[in-house]
Amino acid sequence: MPGEPIIIEAKKKSDFLDKVKELLPEGGNLNLCLTCGACSSGCPATGLEDMDPRKFLRMAALGMDEEILSTPWVWMCTMCQRCIYVCPMKIDIPQLVYNARASWPREERPKGIRGSCDMALRNDSCSAMGTAEDDFRFVVEDVLEEYQEAQPEFKEMQAPIDKQGAEFFLNQNSREPVTEPDELVPLWKILHLAGVDWTYGSKGWAAENYCMFLADDQAWEHITRTSAKQADDLGCKTFLNTE
Repeated sequence: MPGEPIIIEAKKKSDFLDKVKELLPEGGNLNLCLTCGACSSGCPATGLEDMDPRKFLRMAALGMDEEILSTPWVWMCTMCQRCIYVCPMKIDIPQLVYNARASWPREERPKGIRGSCDMALRNDSCSAMGTAEDDFRFVVEDVLEEYQEAQPEFKEMQAPIDKQGAEFFLNQNSREPVTEPDELVPLWKILHLAGVDWTYGSKGWAAENYCMFLADDQAWEHITRTSAKQADDLGCKTFLNTE
């Protein structure tokens, strides 16, 4: 007697994938994967949690929503976009990862990223260290005075805050003023020697945005708008992001 026929079930419908495609221009090219593996070859997160960009995309395409919406690998992706750079079809896998992150209950997202985001929302400095505007100003002025005195060749060096009409609005990694204030100085020296017209802002001076990595759209937008508004209010023409 002939054996029982083998039945291959149709792929599951991916509600997650359909949702992401609606958000992206032209669906984010998510249907165009050639499974060539170029994305995985250059990904720093390949192999972690037995996952890589190609596998993640194929699982989404196959409707494996439960698996891709629960894998901790999405928090290991650096969002560096190397996968887009090398992909012959320019598929936006980081956007897929971002939306997978956003599906996690906020309280279950990584504590470190969540804590840094929440700290940045404490005041208008947007510092992930929670550093207030007055504290930042004190550190900048104190370090500047120290180097002006210790290195006479830089006695005219400035580190302005809220300078109206400066050409460049500069932001700063918020850890440096707190833990490594001397690390502020090399960039100041470069800008001084190059004759650059620049300023920090007392608001929105922190360069990092952990809320973006947390996939918290509302908080991400708040931080970005705070920095952009400060630059606009000061009349700066160019925004320099050191991160």
